[in-house]
Amino acid sequence: MRSNSRGLTAGRAAAVLGVGALAAVGALAVTAGALSVYAARAVITPPSRRPDDIPILDVDLDDGIIVLGSTLDSRLPGEYSFWFAGDTGHAQLGDLVDVDARTVTRRLLKVDFGDLERARAGRLSGWVYLDPEELGVRSRDVQIATPLGDAPAWHVPAAWDEGDRPAENRRWVIQVHGRAVRRAETLRAVPVFAEHGYDSLLISYRNDGDAPRSPDHRYALGDREWRDVEAALRYAVAHGAREIVLMGWSMGGATVLQTLTRSAYRKYLQGIVLDSPVVDWLVTLDFQAASRRLPRIVRFGVFTLFRERWGRFFTGLAEPLDFERLDFVARAREISVPVLLLHSDDDGFVPSDASRALATIRPDIVQLEVFEVARHTKLWNYDRARWERVVGAWLGALSPTTSPEADA
Repeated sequence: MRSNSRGLTAGRAAAVLGVGALAAVGALAVTAGALSVYAARAVITPPSRRPDDIPILDVDLDDGIIVLGSTLDSRLPGEYSFWFAGDTGHAQLGDLVDVDARTVTRRLLKVDFGDLERARAGRLSGWVYLDPEELGVRSRDVQIATPLGDAPAWHVPAAWDEGDRPAENRRWVIQVHGRAVRRAETLRAVPVFAEHGYDSLLISYRNDGDAPRSPDHRYALGDREWRDVEAALRYAVAHGAREIVLMGWSMGGATVLQTLTRSAYRKYLQGIVLDSPVVDWLVTLDFQAASRRLPRIVRFGVFTLFRERWGRFFTGLAEPLDFERLDFVARAREISVPVLLLHSDDDGFVPSDASRALATIRPDIVQLEVFEVARHTKLWNYDRARWERVVGAWLGALSPTTSPEADA
């Protein structure tokens, strides 16, 4: 009897251990699944507010000085926007005054709005300018008829005629901003394009806070946003554009690449400029997941949720994402116009690996300008002279590609 009792006890113990192991595996699977859903939604859901990640330690408005906590962004030389107090305030910051292990002292150029002296934290942005007037240029507010409704844009003509109207111009650049920002991000590029005779059209697109929202209110990583760039192309052509450059920043770069290969107006495209672009979304998302130390099973879960039609029940996406179509390293041979690619190796958000790979595959049409210490979409801010020199030289080297039938 004792022997049988021991056997039953051992069997019960084994059963309990087995149930416990299954429960642990199930808990891990549930946790991984929940993390996958959370991470996926974070990528494609337009944020209502971006976090303030730089402490404000001291402000002296009279002397025009601000002291910030030391971060990779706050230590960058150059001029920047500074959003503070949950984006309720905005200031323009100048170059570095002093840097030590804990603090960064910068010039405070001006406070546009908000109470900076009472703010406790903020975030650095590459925008600098909030509207065209700050550039000292004349512009027009226009509406672009997109598939979702009218979207506001700024048209900055390179010249005006005697009737106080925009002068007729064949050369236009369409500026496409990045994820979770607005068209003001692209104002920095207006002067160099104007110098080379280009009208600038600075557009908004679905879910950016200015343009109409999509029914699902989700980013499609360029896979649907390109349709709003197509609408801008239609507008530009209707207003005389015949030699068009597309410029995309960050996710705007991915959107421009989609437009290049899918647009009905390809014959008008003269070239594209990409600043800190997403050339391959899989590389970018994997980098971001690894930087957040997410397990590989979570990364796999995120990609699965994006790819599969049933994933919409968890992500809210109206349609699955086609990562093969979003990979322009694999699709490099489909690019048919000159490309200027600007990227920093310390980007921190979109790694430069795919940009380097694209330049290696297509050295015939891709010019890559690599920065080392400029972070994400802050290349102009870090070294404005170099940025404008490179972009200007590239524009100067472009030869007209318009065929006679393009004027029809």
